[in-house]
Amino acid sequence: MYAKPPKKLLIMNILDILRKYTDENHRLSQNDILEILEREYQMKTERKAVKRNLMDLIEFGYDIEYSDSLRMIKGRSGELEESHILTDFYLNHEFTDSELRLLVDSVMFSTHIPSEQSQRLVKKLKGLSNIYFDSRVRYIIKPPVEKTDNRQLFYNIELLDEAISKGRKVRFHYTEYRSDKKPHKRRRADGTVRDYVINPYHMAAREGKYYLICNYDKYDDVTNYRIDRICDIEILDEAAKPFESLPEANGRRLNIKEYMTKHPYMFASEDVHAVFRIDKIILSDTIDMFGKNIRLTDETDEQITVTVTVNEMAVEQFAKAFTPFVEIIAPQRLREQMIDNMRIGLKKYR
Repeated sequence: MYAKPPKKLLIMNILDILRKYTDENHRLSQNDILEILEREYQMKTERKAVKRNLMDLIEFGYDIEYSDSLRMIKGRSGELEESHILTDFYLNHEFTDSELRLLVDSVMFSTHIPSEQSQRLVKKLKGLSNIYFDSRVRYIIKPPVEKTDNRQLFYNIELLDEAISKGRKVRFHYTEYRSDKKPHKRRRADGTVRDYVINPYHMAAREGKYYLICNYDKYDDVTNYRIDRICDIEILDEAAKPFESLPEANGRRLNIKEYMTKHPYMFASEDVHAVFRIDKIILSDTIDMFGKNIRLTDETDEQITVTVTVNEMAVEQFAKAFTPFVEIIAPQRLREQMIDNMRIGLKKYR
């Protein structure tokens, strides 16, 4: 037996029903709400009370739609009077199903969120819609096989966010995989675990991975670390070195949009004025990688020249990935590096 719920819960239960069972394609009459209240909430009430609470919710600011139909009925005097019938109630949810589906897919197919945590996040996202959304995605979503092993990811993000907001240095250990396919802490030549003391500036996602953009305290350049490979993190009392004080910053604050454009692979190296000739078959891939700010010249039916200021290692990696379709023209040292890479690669294949 259920205890009789207090009447003051009526308005909350009605709101819960609208959240769970309604959208533009699934609407409820006042009688439908009465039946659900009795069946699922063990609450009996009158239709007038349902209508009154629905109007209160609308007055409170909830985005509830309904139909208003006019009928003529006999009044107490026997004359016909106008009567408004309110029905087809539904709640406009904060997120559309397509928006939620995008968020759910992003979480499920992200490689930097551990499986257990991604499942919890997806459950919360589903709760933002109704029962019909859950049934539509139940058989479509399939998490990827590979997920990060670092279950402290969200804890790391919280601490890094706190350190960045307070302008403090952090210390952590960094892991890497070995032949046993398990993460191990990086060690010095003498076998001791290596400490990383860094000045954190920003966090960013790229290609399904989460990176910390920072400065390794011993040097004056910018570097990136995978947040899912960080462990044993702690915030230090020492103030962080400002980004503007780094030589490559030229006294400017970090422009994250510009930084991400110049570091498509999140490699840490100097920026260069790169020129390379590509087959037009990979022009879309080139724009996807380096953005629309590239300069295109010397176009022929099959080839085009690309000029862009970008991270040097990113250009090298791009040229490696599309070797048959890319020729680096400048800078010369990068061109020579690619020639050496191809010689070494050809030697291995031979």
